[in-house]
Amino acid sequence: QVQLVESGGGLVQAGGSLRLSCAASGRTFSSYAMGWLLQAPGKEREFVAGIIKGGGSTVYADSVKGRFTISRDNAKNMVYLQMNTLTPEDTAVYYCAANMYSRNYYSSASYDYWGQGTQFTVSS
Repeated sequence: QVQLVESGGGLVQAGGSLRLSCAASGRTFSSYAMGWLLQAPGKEREFVAGIIKGGGSTVYADSVKGRFTISRDNAKNMVYLQMNTLTPEDTAVYYCAANMYSRNYYSSASYDYWGQGTQFTVSS
């Protein structure tokens, strides 16, 4: 079992930055990959960013490349999403999720455990 708790949501102006954090507990954190996914109102959950269990490789959705950075600290059991140059289109509930078997990062079905989500809104 893995428990995930996100934090860092809120309200930010367009063009601003925000960092989301996710604290993991349960299974050995360095043994599984992690991802961030979002769900906008009325839409399906979609992939944002993923990071391998060792942290040395990352993948991103095209919509966030160059603006968002995923990172992890295995010593602290934490994963982060640094978001820059935010736009109102980034408004959503953001989830961190554990990909226990390093399956297709881009598919929400690959993630085995999810946090409760953290909402943030980008105002124009």
